[in-house]
Amino acid sequence: MSILVLVGPPASGKSTTGRAVAERLGVPFTDVDAAIEYETGMSISEIFVDKGEEWFRQLEEEATLALVQQPGVVSLGGGAVMNARIREALADCTVCWLQVSVTHATRRVGMNVMRPLLLGDVRANLERLHAEREPFYREVADFSVDTTRLKPAAVVDRIVNRLEGGQE
Repeated sequence: MSILVLVGPPASGKSTTGRAVAERLGVPFTDVDAAIEYETGMSISEIFVDKGEEWFRQLEEEATLALVQQPGVVSLGGGAVMNARIREALADCTVCWLQVSVTHATRRVGMNVMRPLLLGDVRANLERLHAEREPFYREVADFSVDTTRLKPAAVVDRIVNRLEGGQE
């Protein structure tokens, strides 16, 4: 079972943080979106355009359910928590919800974004996704770290401290 699963909205730092936490702990790191891209030979954007969101969500469920059973740190896609089977599987994992303000997420993503669910009005889409997903992040999280004003190293320190029995 995974040592840690990271959840959170786009631009909260899941991939960057996950990689750094795994390195610090000396365990493998897997980004579910990257695993899907590797397996399909397509970018997430291409999957959404060519196959549709429903096909992507099926791939995401299969990959996530398999990956959270392996040791290491796993970074989930922002919308994975919307899936009831994934939420159920996360009950057996230590889950950290990386939070970020919509303003900071918008800055981090930028306005020329290649993320399918953010196309158009990036800020409005981030606000909508935050509102839809927040109850599910809250449900699955064992603890949270607000990454809004923290440097990546500080986020990693807080998570590792928490995993080692300290406080955030």
